[in-house]
Amino acid sequence: MSAVASPAVTVKPLRETDLDAVVAIDAAIEGRSRRLYFERRLAAALKQPEQHVQFAAADGDALVGFILARRVHGEFGRVRPGLRIEAVGVTPARRGLGVGRALIEALQGWARRHGAVELRTAAEWNQHAMLRWFDACGFRLDPGLIVDCAVGAYRQAERDDALELAGGAGREIDYGAPENNDFERVQRARCDVRPMQPQDLPQIVRIDAQITGRQREAYIAARLAEALDDAAIRVSLTARLEDAIVGCLMARADIGDFGRTEPVAVLDTIDVDPAYAHRGVGQALLARLFADLGALHVDRVETVVAPDHLGLLAFLHDAGFRPSQRLAFVRRLD
Repeated sequence: MSAVASPAVTVKPLRETDLDAVVAIDAAIEGRSRRLYFERRLAAALKQPEQHVQFAAADGDALVGFILARRVHGEFGRVRPGLRIEAVGVTPARRGLGVGRALIEALQGWARRHGAVELRTAAEWNQHAMLRWFDACGFRLDPGLIVDCAVGAYRQAERDDALELAGGAGREIDYGAPENNDFERVQRARCDVRPMQPQDLPQIVRIDAQITGRQREAYIAARLAEALDDAAIRVSLTARLEDAIVGCLMARADIGDFGRTEPVAVLDTIDVDPAYAHRGVGQALLARLFADLGALHVDRVETVVAPDHLGLLAFLHDAGFRPSQRLAFVRRLD
């Protein structure tokens, strides 16, 4: 990536040696150090440079701004390749002087050269300064609805559900009893959910193609590789019934994007074989995800639902997801 000049700064690829300066700029904005978050983002970029785009803005030898983004193509069922901005910061003394715009222009130039056709990001509805900046940079509201669910609330609902089926604490569930013949919940209990493995890929791609109408082997393989490389960042699960893979789920930890104060997991893919619909497969996948996230001390799960995906929205609502306080934004480049 070549350097991009602005009247005040030079924008160039972020280097490992820039970590201290990035952490200092971010701490001045957030009022606390998030060194671990930026260490992980920079480490991820070094491991998978083709998936990450990270720029620094410098005035001479001094770093005065940064922007971190990663490639997206397939998350939430989308078909347009793009970049998702994860973090951006400008030292307080240089705000309002075009540093942020220079960083965005560098990101746009990289995107166009590499086939990405949109920039995406998200922010809390009351981050007023950030929202004004998005507006000035040409971002618009994305039609997708961000919904989320607290991990603790979901796990408590699961416990209450189990007690209801059992008829109270200390009693095993008798699935044959008339009062416990809820077919979907019985099937959920029988569903075998386990971490995704490389040999699962062909079956997962087949199920995904049935749902999306597209072959997305490259996207699914890339997400699986991330999960195998770092289980603390990405969770990938499969569900089995009758010795066959009938569903999958993929999510990633989002610990720090745009100053988040709590660890969040982003659910970007959940697929269930249409032949096994309404048999509790999706519920089983979510139950395992929330259990795993609780062990990782992740507090919340969020996802994005297209406005016409009413079935998925209803499923998530039944699982306890509600509209988030975050808004999604997009800037088209084509």
